[in-house]
Amino acid sequence: MRKNTRVIIFISGVLLLAFGMLGLKEDDKRFQISKGLDIFATLFRDVNLFYVDDVQPEKMVQDGIDAMLKKLDPYTVYYPETKLDEFKMMTTGEYAGIGSVIGMKDDYVVIREPYKGSPSYKAGLLPGDLILAVDGENMKGKNVEYVSSRLKGQPGKEVVLKLQRVGEEKPLEKRVLREVVQVPSVPYYGMLNNEIGYIYFTGFTDKAADDVRSAIMDLKNRGAQSLVLDLRGNGGGLLDQAVEIANFFLPKGSLIVSTKGKMKQWDKEYRTTRNPLLPDMKLAVLIDRASASASEILSGSLQDYDRAVVIGERSFGKGLVQTTRDLVYNTKLKVTTAKYYIPSGRCIQAVDYSHRHPDGSVGTIPDSLMKPFKTKAGRTVYDGGGITPDVKIEPEKYAKVTQELVLQDMIFDFVNEYAATHPTIVAPSEFVLSDELFNEFKEYLKKREFEYETASQLVLERLVKATQDEKYYDQVSSQVEQLKNSLGHSIDRDLDVFKKEISDILSDQLMERYYMQEGVIEYHIRNDKDIAKALEVLSNNEEYQKILK
Repeated sequence: MRKNTRVIIFISGVLLLAFGMLGLKEDDKRFQISKGLDIFATLFRDVNLFYVDDVQPEKMVQDGIDAMLKKLDPYTVYYPETKLDEFKMMTTGEYAGIGSVIGMKDDYVVIREPYKGSPSYKAGLLPGDLILAVDGENMKGKNVEYVSSRLKGQPGKEVVLKLQRVGEEKPLEKRVLREVVQVPSVPYYGMLNNEIGYIYFTGFTDKAADDVRSAIMDLKNRGAQSLVLDLRGNGGGLLDQAVEIANFFLPKGSLIVSTKGKMKQWDKEYRTTRNPLLPDMKLAVLIDRASASASEILSGSLQDYDRAVVIGERSFGKGLVQTTRDLVYNTKLKVTTAKYYIPSGRCIQAVDYSHRHPDGSVGTIPDSLMKPFKTKAGRTVYDGGGITPDVKIEPEKYAKVTQELVLQDMIFDFVNEYAATHPTIVAPSEFVLSDELFNEFKEYLKKREFEYETASQLVLERLVKATQDEKYYDQVSSQVEQLKNSLGHSIDRDLDVFKKEISDILSDQLMERYYMQEGVIEYHIRNDKDIAKALEVLSNNEEYQKILK
């Protein structure tokens, strides 16, 4: 009752402010703002007072804010006090909890991967562990967000987990001491050969530049003459960290990015401030469709100065800058305040949020409307669609059977069962999936009665239903049956036809199960076509220079 009273008092204060502004002209935007606040406040008050059932004021406000911001762009976000841990995690890579990747599996949340060295890792949690209860509270039917909130908490405070583990008949109890968990921005780096170093870089947190600098210096001491910087899957982060990392490769005073917004205070230029660590070292940057924001600033600036060969897929295309605003009651607003422009003058924003279709959807900027710009050496690059790589690599397209094996957790479950009876496996640098193990996986799928339908089969089912509803089926039944036979599939056949791609994903998950993220990366390096192309380009100075001119 007291909470509702506070809400009404706050609303009353808003009303007084609104009434004080009613003297403004109707066409004045400030009047429109005050009018909107007035309407919202009175509506909220009356719903809270008169609606037949009890309402939750805080949830109503949250839902209203979320719906309002949804009309803008996906990057303008309101953070209530309860979600500030999420905000801290995004900007610093730090949070207080047990340190695990979690996800849904049936009615429970499951441990997908404990971070190496984290509290969950120290306590012996394993991938595949179902979280049945947290501190005695039943977690059946609870979503990931809810369970995550229960796992996080004050550092040094213990949380008691009830788990169901593969291969164990009875549930286990694990006591995990919460700690401040730091998710590394550089989970892996190493030498690809005697001369070429490699850095896998996942996010631009507040310690990213320091982590990348440490990796660079170590690789240089180990004899690296060239460098591969892997930004695939890197969704971005802090702009200043992108500028700092660009400074490792570009001269002092180089313009890295400029921002332009509605308010002049957001119009800024960001330049390098130090002499570079690696002014001349040959550099290849890997990007894909998930490389966004700060990743695009870094890769785009290096491309614009012809400082690196960019390899992979066209990047995401996020050319928007967000600023954090502190609000009342310990809440925050992350709001889009500007667009950013990389050194050639291009903005790589791919989605036009300012012009929506009648149904509210947004579209990407068509290639025909993209404008050409020039790099420092005179190469042509384009705006409005992310960073287009200098060397394009076609993305992997997986068969339906492979997709379903992942979506239905068949590979994940098999790996966990396998690990329950096989405590060790050969190192990632030497691992090769044997025919024997693949056949074991096939037998496991039979035991699980794995089934799936192709897209063409689903379309055919809808066609049959339509012909039956319209009473045409008897006339076309023979053709339909013939089509069914033609489109039918054999799981055994599909597993053999697409054995390579299935084996690759199965191998990945085996490496992750036994050697965690580092093992996956180390294994991938051996068979990654983007890395193979980077090695080829960096090993051939003539080709490298030709691309950059």
